[in-house]
Amino acid sequence: MAEARLIDGKAAAAVLRASIATAAAEIKAKHRFQPGLAAILVGEDPASQVYVKSKGKASIEAGLRSIEHRLPVSASESQLLELVARLNADPEVDGILVQLPLPKQIDPQHVIDSLDPAKDVDGFHAANVGRLWSGGKSLIPCTPYGCLLLLRQTLGNLAGMNAVVLGRSNIVGKPMAALLLAESCTVTIAHSKSRDLKVLSRQADILVAAVGKPEMVKGDWIKPGATVIDVGINRVATPDGKGKLVGDVAFAEARLVAGAITPVPGGVGPMTIACLLRNTLLAACRRRGLPEPAL
Repeated sequence: MAEARLIDGKAAAAVLRASIATAAAEIKAKHRFQPGLAAILVGEDPASQVYVKSKGKASIEAGLRSIEHRLPVSASESQLLELVARLNADPEVDGILVQLPLPKQIDPQHVIDSLDPAKDVDGFHAANVGRLWSGGKSLIPCTPYGCLLLLRQTLGNLAGMNAVVLGRSNIVGKPMAALLLAESCTVTIAHSKSRDLKVLSRQADILVAAVGKPEMVKGDWIKPGATVIDVGINRVATPDGKGKLVGDVAFAEARLVAGAITPVPGGVGPMTIACLLRNTLLAACRRRGLPEPAL
């Protein structure tokens, strides 16, 4: 059997980011403002520092204003909530991103609840979650929406397909299921308490793996010809001590069975940042009652 087609997230993200840059330039020329994304980083977590830096760079390249706020790891929850309140009230800020994870003294749900839903570019606020599930206009979580764009690009019309989502997190699993339902898929959400994940997975025309366990999904979990979206990013040890990134899917095995598959890295990851920029641009237009660009 031929190897699965690789779904190139880098290329798809580059196209989306170019469209965002064009729309941002038009907005700046016509309406005399530049959409602004404010990122908040609490503490010195190395991975979070890399993410915030890459998001800032991508924002600037797309013609958006990048605003960065850093708080020490000792910052209190009230200090962070005060900063969020200031950004909520700042008319120059269109999107607010609070980088997770947060130090243990801060309840992330309290922070999410404090965000202005119109500036919640991660799409985690209860108002945006409710609108997503009820079919309203919302800011959609970036990683699931990036997955959906890759699926549409790969498969076209998704209606009637059996979709299995492995994982039920608020960040990926649940919103992914909502998006697939909206595409008229038949959706199963499977998780750690599901019976026989392998059997469930093998029924999927579309399999989205978002469990955070390195290479858990083996080749024999996959229906021949299925489209596999691997959301996992896990660092595992290697004999040379450098380590490597792998997904939640055993890629070498899966590629011999699937019809199409995202690599790790270079699959879903680049789409997440592109969709964050997209949300910022949409938030800027909605807040000002401007026509939304087709992105």
